[in-house]
Amino acid sequence: MTIFPQITIIGMGLIGSSLARGILESKISNRLIVCDNNAEHCQLSRDLKLADDILDDPAKAVKGSDLVILATPVGTYGDLGQIICPEMKSGAILTDVGSVKGSVVKILSPLMRKDCHLIPGHPVAGTEQSGPRAGFAALFEGRWCILTPPLNAPAAMVSRLEKFWQALGSKVELMTPDHHDMVLAITSHLPHLIAYNIVGTARHLEEVTKSEVIKYSAGGFRDFTRIAASDPTMWRDVFLNNKDAVLEMLARFSEDLTALQRAIRYDEGDKLFELFDRTRRIRKEIIDAGQEEDIADFGRHKDEK
Repeated sequence: MTIFPQITIIGMGLIGSSLARGILESKISNRLIVCDNNAEHCQLSRDLKLADDILDDPAKAVKGSDLVILATPVGTYGDLGQIICPEMKSGAILTDVGSVKGSVVKILSPLMRKDCHLIPGHPVAGTEQSGPRAGFAALFEGRWCILTPPLNAPAAMVSRLEKFWQALGSKVELMTPDHHDMVLAITSHLPHLIAYNIVGTARHLEEVTKSEVIKYSAGGFRDFTRIAASDPTMWRDVFLNNKDAVLEMLARFSEDLTALQRAIRYDEGDKLFELFDRTRRIRKEIIDAGQEEDIADFGRHKDEK
C-alpha cells in the first residue's frame, strides 16, 4: 500500500536506517531517497541497498518527495531547514524523529513555506547502537510514535502521517509539543542524564580502584553503561533543547534523593521498602503494557544489533 509516492530520509543512523528498512519491507513508498553528509554512511547504505538513491546533498535529496524525515541530531535542524525548505515539493510533509519537540517547532516553523506542512514526530524506540548497520525494520513494531502537529496542520495530512507510522508497526499518539517534552523529560531524558553521571562517577572510581569497578560490575551497572553508550551528539542536543523540562525533573529527582538519603541515615526501613515495592510494581506495569519484555538486557536480545 503506497502512502507516500516518494520519501526522503536525511540521516542514516539507527533510526534513519531502521526507517529505510521498514519502508522498503512494507512497500509504503514507490521511491526512497536517503541523504547523509558522512561519506562512509552513504557507502554503507549503498552496500546494504537501503534506498533507490543515496545522496550527500539535502537540497537535491528532498526534490519531488511527498514526505521528508529529519533523522539527524536536533541541533542540525536549523541549518538543514534553511537548505531544504525552499526546495521541498508543494504539499509535502516535513517531519522528524527527534526526542524533543518544542524546540523543533520553534526552529522549523519560521522556515516553512505556506504550501508545505510541518508535523514533528518522535518514535519512542531505539538502542545504544548507531550507523546504517545498526538499523532493523522491526525497531518500531509495538512501540509508540508521538506526533505533535501544530494547530493549523490539516487533519488529512496528520492522518496520512499516522498511517505511515502504523504501517511500520507503531502505535500513534498525538500531543502538544510542551506536553511531549515534559513526559519525555522524566521517562527518557532524566534516566539518560543519570546514567551518564553514574558511569562517569564509576569511571573515576575505576581509576582509583585499579579496574575493580569494571571487573566486578553487577547487572545494574552494566545496564547503566548500556544507556550511557548512546550517541553523545544526539543526547547533547536533547539536553540543550529541552533544558527547562529536564531541569524541572532534575530538581524533583534531587528532592526525592534527599528524602531517600534521610531514610537510609535514620534506618527508616518501612519507607525504603514502600519505595522499592512501589517502583517494582511500575516495572510490572511497563511489561504488562507491552513496552518491555520480562527478560534481561532491557528486553533486547543479543542478536539485535
